Amino acid sequence: MLSSLLRGCFISFVFTVLLFSQLVNANPALFQIEKNGIKSYLFGTVHVGTADMSQLPQDVLQAIKSSELVVVEVNLEALSPNQIQDISSSYMLLPNGSKLPNVVSPNNYQQLKSYFSKAGIDISHFHQHRPWAVMVTLLQLEYQKLGFSEQYGIDKQVLAYSKKHNKSIVGLETLQQQLTMLSSLEKQNNAMLEETFKHLSDIDFYFVDLVNAWKTGDMKKLSQYYKLSFDDSDYGKFSEQVMLINRNKQWLDTLSALLIKQPTFIAVGALHLPEQYGLVNLLQQAGFKVTKLNY
Repeated sequence: MLSSLLRGCFISFVFTVLLFSQLVNANPALFQIEKNGIKSYLFGTVHVGTADMSQLPQDVLQAIKSSELVVVEVNLEALSPNQIQDISSSYMLLPNGSKLPNVVSPNNYQQLKSYFSKAGIDISHFHQHRPWAVMVTLLQLEYQKLGFSEQYGIDKQVLAYSKKHNKSIVGLETLQQQLTMLSSLEKQNNAMLEETFKHLSDIDFYFVDLVNAWKTGDMKKLSQYYKLSFDDSDYGKFSEQVMLINRNKQWLDTLSALLIKQPTFIAVGALHLPEQYGLVNLLQQAGFKVTKLNY
């Protein structure tokens, strides 16, 4: 649960503290989904935050309360910290005999080495880790610099509120499925690293503007960032297919079956909503009426 996690997934993780103060006064996009008289909701989220983000907007809270089922990307609350660690470690480590310097270009390795050196970390600590896992660590360090933590992420708040009100919770993916998706990015390790380093140079502007779009429910601006994240480059097309298109189509099959049974609240990363293969359009094509509730 990460922006171009690299690009698209990680894009929704990194933000600036200033923009998340007084989240209760924000107006992120909330959609109503309806078919056969059953009303459900679709909410785009961000995955990290600060203590100032400790209260969801009232319309979102009411939508959760009026739903019988809550659907999230991965229900990590169903796993213990030890289970998460055990599952993750098997995906994050390179096969025996492989090391990080051998699976990325010399230039990318030097950039990683330089970055971690400035942070006071020896790159050798990551020699057994897959490039995407190293990138996750790098981005987590950037979040910390900006004062952010997953502890205050919107997804986590949705889960906490849902549990408080005894809602049934379903994950669209297992942790293993999400880690398999991240592992598949290895086909373009070097392009992934190059793009991530490029975005780090203007992270403040890039993500400040993005989060403003999320806070105000500006779907047009979110579409612009979708196109920026998944451009016409080989890696842009590849990462869009892996992280957005394939997953959204799989999610649609699951959601279509759930939405005709009971009122459901769906909370997924904000960039899963816009554009041709976004959930808003896919649900409409599947015969659901989708209406943006707040403006």
